[in-house]
Amino acid sequence: MGNRKKSAGGHSVVYSTDPDFSYDQGELQQTPPPTEQRLRTLLDTKHRKGKIVTLVEGFTGQKEDLETLGKKLKTACGTGGSAKEEVIIIQGDHLRQVKDLLKSWGYGLK
Repeated sequence: MGNRKKSAGGHSVVYSTDPDFSYDQGELQQTPPPTEQRLRTLLDTKHRKGKIVTLVEGFTGQKEDLETLGKKLKTACGTGGSAKEEVIIIQGDHLRQVKDLLKSWGYGLK
């Protein structure tokens, strides 16, 4: 049961007989400023056929802001990667460079 996919809005309701039912969208989560973010950087090779990637975890906020930060890091490192599921993946061993960049942009590191 743990592999159940979420439907619209992240809820697992499939059908409702209530004609007035609607998902409670609530407020959109605002992205806190960099000084309030505590990011964790690490190297990883799991499920990547032995290739090293640099991971940045712990980002809280909107998906667009995560993708923007990921794009800035990829551009600064001159490499590819992705930003999904609250993790930024930078191809290659760029741990020192990513830490230095995040510190200079005001992010806190664990």
